[in-house]
Amino acid sequence: MSLTVTTWSLEQTAPGDLLPAAAPDGDVTIVRAEIPSPEFSRFLYSSVGGDIRWIDRLSLTYAQWQEHLTKPGVETWVAYEKGTPAGYVELAARDDGDVEVVYFGLIPAFRGRRIGGHLLSYGVRRAWDLAERWPELPSTKRVWVHTCSKDGEHAMGNYLRRGFKLFDTEVSQEADVATPGPWPGA
Repeated sequence: MSLTVTTWSLEQTAPGDLLPAAAPDGDVTIVRAEIPSPEFSRFLYSSVGGDIRWIDRLSLTYAQWQEHLTKPGVETWVAYEKGTPAGYVELAARDDGDVEVVYFGLIPAFRGRRIGGHLLSYGVRRAWDLAERWPELPSTKRVWVHTCSKDGEHAMGNYLRRGFKLFDTEVSQEADVATPGPWPGA
């Protein structure tokens, strides 16, 4: 069986494009995971995307995760609520000053608590100042992301409310796979 998937590509072309969300109430902090950890990154990836068919990285080996996470300009920013991981945003520098929001989302138990807009705002700010932490990289000229019809129902709206503008739409057929959950069988 196949699934029709619409993928939207969005961008910001200046730091002033960001329309930040208010910080949520409560004890929410956002911290960069500065030590590359394939175990932690895989936990975040499968916990956030397990119910929405994120499967492209599940087959990566430990060495492949490590190789990706140690590339210049790859950063993982993690939101915590009361010390518990709630979600993350992964950034990756691309050629000529582009920074991609590669992955972004919340663990299901933390959705609907106003953490997502705050985390996305924070992550986009870090995309715009990425070269300050990676002096070998050019200054950021564009921040972009793609989201698709498999993502959470509020994903597109969150990107638009943060000031992203649509620049491309694609429709494709993908295999309809079971949602893997945070680990096989969950």
